[in-house]
Amino acid sequence: MDVHGSQRRLGARGSLLAAAVVIGVLYAGSTMVTPLYPLYQRRFGLSELTITLVYATYVIGNLGALFLFGRVSDQVGRRSVSLVVLAAAIASTLCFLFATHAAWLFVARAVSGLAIGVGAATATAWIAELHPGADKAPASRLAAAVNLAGLAVGSLLTGLLAQFAPWPLRTVFAVYLLTLLLTAALTALACETVQARARSFAQVSFAPRIGVPAQLRVAFVVPAVTAFATFALLGFFAALLPNLIANSMHLHSPALSGALVAELFAASTITVIVTPTLTARTAMLAGLWLLPPSLGLLLWAQVVASIAVLIAATALCGIAAALGFRGSLQEINRLAPADQRAEMLSAYLLCCYTGNSLPAVGIALLSTRVGHLWANVAFAVVSAALAFIALAVGARQPRHAS
Repeated sequence: MDVHGSQRRLGARGSLLAAAVVIGVLYAGSTMVTPLYPLYQRRFGLSELTITLVYATYVIGNLGALFLFGRVSDQVGRRSVSLVVLAAAIASTLCFLFATHAAWLFVARAVSGLAIGVGAATATAWIAELHPGADKAPASRLAAAVNLAGLAVGSLLTGLLAQFAPWPLRTVFAVYLLTLLLTAALTALACETVQARARSFAQVSFAPRIGVPAQLRVAFVVPAVTAFATFALLGFFAALLPNLIANSMHLHSPALSGALVAELFAASTITVIVTPTLTARTAMLAGLWLLPPSLGLLLWAQVVASIAVLIAATALCGIAAALGFRGSLQEINRLAPADQRAEMLSAYLLCCYTGNSLPAVGIALLSTRVGHLWANVAFAVVSAALAFIALAVGARQPRHAS
């Protein structure tokens, strides 16, 4: 651990807190836009498909982050990369804050995806290195919990501000900008954990190294498919829930949209916190088993246009998502060799990000042809099929205590 300037640096606990805050704050920015989509639709005259594409532009930034910068923090350090990532998040926030045309939304979303793509891999590895002890399971649970908590707070705060504060498309980003600046100040005081760091720009390699060692590829399948299916569910909520509420239930409320997304991630956060004794495998498989009934209940809420059923479905989806995400992330941390952790985490996050964006675009495209309900049915069928495939593969793999 970096001891230079120890008088000015936080200790191990403070640095662990800083790394956790980086993840939470970055992911809060991911869901902040969700309750605002209907407002942007009305202001800029956008179609539902265009709004979904704005959401999905996130994945362009994610992919760029992983392919170009996936292992940069292994070379130049976790703290330095986290500060650059926060600067990118600030740039994205300024784009949203001063947006006067839909094009600004695409740019802001792509930059946000870039920041979160690099920042998540960096801060997750940082937490694993700062967490005391050789067992990385608690570090995985902490990373998953702050991730989900950030997603919940981001959507809830935005929904409330958009409903009750003046300038709904401005105020929330001004608040978030201040939060990012405070997070950067805290991060600058954290300890570095990468010892052998590049001393010049020429020593930094940007060659993509996202991959899984050959001997671990079969073991990687189950957590990878779990991550894709889980984040597809989360992407469905983040991108399409406001329009689902408006079209099926005829309710137009940013606060309600934000509260439901917050409920999803709050249920997920609580689930992670109260299940510390579950092994990675048990949590992951439980999440997969809960995915089909969660989707079924969600579809039933749409069919009967019941907000009460939607609230129950959201809670169950949150539990399923938490178990799937926490278990798969913990399994990746268990499998990954120490010198290839960032590479495997990048491969895992690639599955998360593609699942988070691509199915949402598919649903939006399909809904223009067959309607919202049947598009959501198709999404549920595909997601359930992925869950059963992962369960079948997982049943053939040996058990490990983790």
